Amino acid sequence: MIRENKTFAELSVGDTASIKRVCTANDLYIFAHASGNLNPLHLPDGHGAPVQEAIAPSMWVGALVSAVLGNVLPGPGTLYNAQSFRFLGRAHVGDELTIAVTVKEKRPGNVVVLDTQVRGRGGETIAEGVAEVLAPARKLQIDDAGVPSLLVNRHQHFDRLIEACRGLDPMAMAVVAPEEPNALGGVLLALEHKLVRPVLIGSADRTRQAAREIGATVDGIEIVDVPDHDQAAAHAVALVRDGRVDAIMKGHLHTDQLLAHVVKRDGGIRTSRRISHAFAFDVPGLDHVLLVSDAAINIAPTLEEKVDIVQNAIDVARSLGIEQPKVGVLSAVETVNPKIPSTLDAAILAKMAERGQITGGLVDGPLAMDNAMDMAAARTKGITSLVAGRADVLIVPNIEAGNMLAKELVFVAHAVGAGVVVGAKVPIILTSRADDAKSRLASCAIAVLFQAWRSGIKLALPGKAAAA
Repeated sequence: MIRENKTFAELSVGDTASIKRVCTANDLYIFAHASGNLNPLHLPDGHGAPVQEAIAPSMWVGALVSAVLGNVLPGPGTLYNAQSFRFLGRAHVGDELTIAVTVKEKRPGNVVVLDTQVRGRGGETIAEGVAEVLAPARKLQIDDAGVPSLLVNRHQHFDRLIEACRGLDPMAMAVVAPEEPNALGGVLLALEHKLVRPVLIGSADRTRQAAREIGATVDGIEIVDVPDHDQAAAHAVALVRDGRVDAIMKGHLHTDQLLAHVVKRDGGIRTSRRISHAFAFDVPGLDHVLLVSDAAINIAPTLEEKVDIVQNAIDVARSLGIEQPKVGVLSAVETVNPKIPSTLDAAILAKMAERGQITGGLVDGPLAMDNAMDMAAARTKGITSLVAGRADVLIVPNIEAGNMLAKELVFVAHAVGAGVVVGAKVPIILTSRADDAKSRLASCAIAVLFQAWRSGIKLALPGKAAAA
């Protein structure tokens, strides 16, 4: 947007200008970083209150006056001499504020005095004062597109998923070998949030020692003392078959050791569908949860196996509130090339979805990463698609590509990842020692929501976050 000023000579007493601004949670985080003011009253959830109750710092409210002075009246080229304020009320996240200035006096030396006012919701005045500025002597224009954008490293999508589990009964979950502080800590955090009702299966002594190391206790939690990891995994699967638990979480044991019992033909909990892992990523700046599959189980899936991987990922996405997931099947290029087998698989998967062999989502491919996620890139390549530039789900060609993509999202794009294995009779959470508390908690929330969706429970779960 091009902005033009009014010079000192063009200004008249009584000239007025105003702007409107909605206070967002991101505004408060940015102000906290810029000012160093970390008062918890001014940070969303900083004092245990909902985001909407966070109080905007009064100096942030006052700073909005400079936006009118510097952008509109007098506009570009204006410099402050002085500003007084009297704060009469408070602004909160979600409030639409009206900021107005009125020319009160012109003085020699290009000095202009203006009355300033900020009105909150309902029109009440929450700040008033007087500004003294040096008005510009010559015409200036600015293009606000030249200001670099900011990315606030928040993970609000996972917060929504965890919040969506409120009101649901805690899910009975078998935790295999919770004998290490990180593994046990994630379970206890999910218990604290009333997401799960855990059954701890492993060495009772090592589990209690892990609890002591993190200053916690496992008193009151059911512990099945099975020191051998293979037997512990078998016992967890048996609990599923007996209907005692509705999910399994991997603790301090190898993934293969657990899944070997899950997929056993006799005594396992496999279904007619192939199991696959669906990562969910909360990526700062992205207005929806991004799913990636399969980056953890299927090494080099065949076309037949990819059909199940796609269907599983669609089901997970729908359970998270994405009504009709847009699935981009990735390859190195966006055109079918017989020399690149993944492009052939992608095209066939898209056609299968079109014919109803894959249901519940829109599937398109092959798509390269850029034109799957960026609308401008898709237009540049001349791709006409309901999925290109809008993908909610990314299907990778093999585990190597999936692993690299997942780690790039976490370590480069500052995403938080969570995930669940589906395709078995119950969801299975595969934790990693690198997972932080938020990741483990979100994985439990995804398992709870998936099981609720599969049981036909309807939840109000918006698929995209409101724009900040």
